[in-house]
Amino acid sequence: MSRICLSRRVRHPLSLPVSLAILSCSLSPLALAQDAPLTDVITVTGQRSGLAPVQSVSPESEPIVASADTTALIARLPGAASLGNGVLSGQVQYRGLFGDRLNIRINGQSFASGGPNLMDPPLHYAPVPLIERIEVDRGVSPVSAGPGLAGGLDAVLKSSRFGESDDFTLGYDLTLAGHTADESHAAGGLVSLTNESWRFHVLGSQEAGGDRETPYGKVGGSEHERRVLGLGGGWQSGGHELSFDIRRSETGPTGNPPFPMDIRFFDTDMAQLSYRGDFDTVRLELRAGWSDVDHAMNNYDLRPAPAMMMQWRESYAQAQTRTLSAALAMDAMGGELRAGLDHRDAEHSVTITNPNNSAFFIASFPDIGMARTGGFVEWTGGLPAGWQGELGLRVDHHTAQAGLAATGAAVPAMPGLLAMAFNASGRDWEDDTLDAVARLWRPLSDTTVLRVNLARKTRIPGYVERFAWLPTSASGGLADGNTYVGDQALETETAWIGEIGLDWASGRAYARPTLFIRRIENYIQGVPFDATPGVIDTPVEMVSAMNGDPTPLRFGNVEAELYGLDADFGYRIDAHWRVDGTLSFVRGERRKIEDNLYRVAPPNLRIGVSHDASVWSATLEMLATAEQDRVSLANGEQATPGQVLLNAYARWDIREGVSLSAGIENILDQAWRDHLAGYNRNAGSDIALGERLPGNERSLGLRLSIRG
Repeated sequence: MSRICLSRRVRHPLSLPVSLAILSCSLSPLALAQDAPLTDVITVTGQRSGLAPVQSVSPESEPIVASADTTALIARLPGAASLGNGVLSGQVQYRGLFGDRLNIRINGQSFASGGPNLMDPPLHYAPVPLIERIEVDRGVSPVSAGPGLAGGLDAVLKSSRFGESDDFTLGYDLTLAGHTADESHAAGGLVSLTNESWRFHVLGSQEAGGDRETPYGKVGGSEHERRVLGLGGGWQSGGHELSFDIRRSETGPTGNPPFPMDIRFFDTDMAQLSYRGDFDTVRLELRAGWSDVDHAMNNYDLRPAPAMMMQWRESYAQAQTRTLSAALAMDAMGGELRAGLDHRDAEHSVTITNPNNSAFFIASFPDIGMARTGGFVEWTGGLPAGWQGELGLRVDHHTAQAGLAATGAAVPAMPGLLAMAFNASGRDWEDDTLDAVARLWRPLSDTTVLRVNLARKTRIPGYVERFAWLPTSASGGLADGNTYVGDQALETETAWIGEIGLDWASGRAYARPTLFIRRIENYIQGVPFDATPGVIDTPVEMVSAMNGDPTPLRFGNVEAELYGLDADFGYRIDAHWRVDGTLSFVRGERRKIEDNLYRVAPPNLRIGVSHDASVWSATLEMLATAEQDRVSLANGEQATPGQVLLNAYARWDIREGVSLSAGIENILDQAWRDHLAGYNRNAGSDIALGERLPGNERSLGLRLSIRG
């Protein structure tokens, strides 16, 4: 493929153009295809098709010069942000929510991350050189995509496609890239062999980078290393198609500054088999998936080892996920009706060790099992008064259980007492959840579409939130420096969601603003362990104090609310010049006490000015991020200052199928200021203050793309 880009398709009955503002589309944003107004498609590879805007249904944008963190691509969407927990551990935030509150998939496959601190969030397994596009649900995910508290996304990897004749054709899609900030490189792509009935491909990528350089020195222990190898293929005949994909992902030593440990390795295998068949008036879709994650992390390889060998730690984690789904689709009631069943079960285990003492081990998450079986019905079609809609209902049955905790002979007595108390508890749970979604849109004129989303969405507590019996920093990726314990009595989160927006476009301009509110009952976050925080009078507080935190938190249910506004907009000045932009604003608050939700991204504005020529294009972009002083007192969150960054991107189509992209991020180099002390490896587990503000060091990036 010839380029990395972000583009957005909006599907609705009108020919409304939409483009992701600051991404320097080589084609006019007014030429985008009209599909559904419910999905943002981030295309990160593709063949540039020149300046004929009406000829492309998925126009591309200028390359994004970013690190190996895939979430940096999604952060350019209105309402989205990237939370940096390490270059390969970034999390997506969408309208204030992140982690497993978002329904994130790879090639449609849902799977459990391997570590209790989410060092391998789902997009860890989607390296940028292998991504074809990222489809982001606008606001709320459909029930057919699975459960999830709010929005979701699907990272679609590059794949072979069936040909048009009996003759086999060889294809390739390769990318080479490098960045100066961490002296990193990335290489990857796909080679395929296809005809009209068969397709086969091999894909792979290799990435590595050193410590990040900043104006104030080198950030120690921030290197990364990752490789992926996979193969896939398919067969089709008539109305039937069968496909398979297998991948192996290996992550080597990689720094995680906000956490007390770094990645030593992730060894992950994934497989997926799917079938699609058309039977006259009915379409049948079947899918089976499997993943297996082995993970190790420690506190002495990439950072200064603790002076006392008794404080050395290495943790081993494992997660295995199996998924099955079946769905039927047919025409009904003037639209399409889909109904399906799906099942997912995941197993987790975590053991803490001291490599210097074989008698020191703690089974902190012993043989955790999480299972879900559900069904959905979803209808899409025309409604009265000119409305179009997608209406869905989902019911799921959930179960969870934990094995017996264990401690070694060298572990102090107090953790052993906590293990005994955990083993004497019930350690199992079950519940049923109900999700309902109405995603509606209606043309108001030839240039405007009104969008309305109404939903009731749920999320069950994660295994860390429910079964953490030992106070540690394992928090499902919060990275707030606190120690946590779980609560087996946690209630399911329930979000009531309302959104209203407009898609408007004239001959030269476009704008898509959206107002949203999410009121969440039983929102799960850290609360004081007991009524006397700071008074060490329980075994949990004693163990936590031994680990350096005399005020541990307990995962508890609270009442929360998130609301805000986001938009993308643009104006084409003439055939060569245009301006595009995005705006994001979200507030997250506790409803019954005066406090804010943790790690909500600050308001930000992007504006880019682009020049498009026949074989090259260039963009000058400004990113302004406001101060974030509405922080969580409960989590001990620190405020961050505002900043203004200036970036420049350019692209040259050398010849058909070959392009060279370049970019400089943070041209003015003003962002770091005095944040290094909060980010440096020697500062221990302090939150990386600069990480929530993207582009904190000047970086020159180059990318060569070859496709044929």
